[in-house]
Amino acid sequence: MALFLDIKKLTKRFGGLVAVADVDIKIREGEIISVIGPNGAGKTTVFNMVTGFYRPDHGSIRFDGQELSGLRPHEITRAGIARTFQNIRLFPGMTVMENLIVARQCRAKGGLAGATLRTSFVKQEEMADQKKLLGLLEFFNLHGSQNLKASALAYGEQRRLEIARALATDPKLLLLDEPTAGMNPRESENIMELISRLRKLAITILLIEHNMNVVMEISERVAVLDHGIKIAEGTPKEIQTNEAVIKAYLGDAVF
Repeated sequence: MALFLDIKKLTKRFGGLVAVADVDIKIREGEIISVIGPNGAGKTTVFNMVTGFYRPDHGSIRFDGQELSGLRPHEITRAGIARTFQNIRLFPGMTVMENLIVARQCRAKGGLAGATLRTSFVKQEEMADQKKLLGLLEFFNLHGSQNLKASALAYGEQRRLEIARALATDPKLLLLDEPTAGMNPRESENIMELISRLRKLAITILLIEHNMNVVMEISERVAVLDHGIKIAEGTPKEIQTNEAVIKAYLGDAVF
């Protein structure tokens, strides 16, 4: 498998605080990689740099051969990277389908003039998009909810909708920030199943997750951060027995 995302010496400072220090992460196409660590370890800061919300102070982020450092979030989305957030950020006053349509706009090719004049190309594009988005709702078991307000969905359904909205942008790399946060065991199992099914769509996944059962079940490799420094990387089995990781994070966790 080809190297897909290559993060080298990534560093971010906030005043005198070094949030991330010289972090390296390499991901090959088709992998599911998890990033774990205590609260404040720098995990979400790494996500924010990869997706353009923060600009690195040092280091490089190459995705599919393109340097991302300095690009804006919408440019990174168009390059093929999408993400979800630790706290759900849906548009609560919009319907389920409208949330997907807004995300899909980054792939629109008809332009402002075409949208205004309602050209045949724009109409065909909208029909194709509608079919694709209905397929996403089916995939995420949200069919029948397309006209409901996002705020009317149950918590687990909102989590699924947020992932579906990210997929509406046609990403090649999907970043999931604690997708099972606040879920009961059954809901977490559903999300694990969905993530595993996403592999069949040729999507590479980088995951932040505190639920170690999820991490160890679906990850091919795990990177561990502590105080902004990567202290370990390996297979789930290697991470479970790594003394530095046990001391910093896992403690007496049983898998």
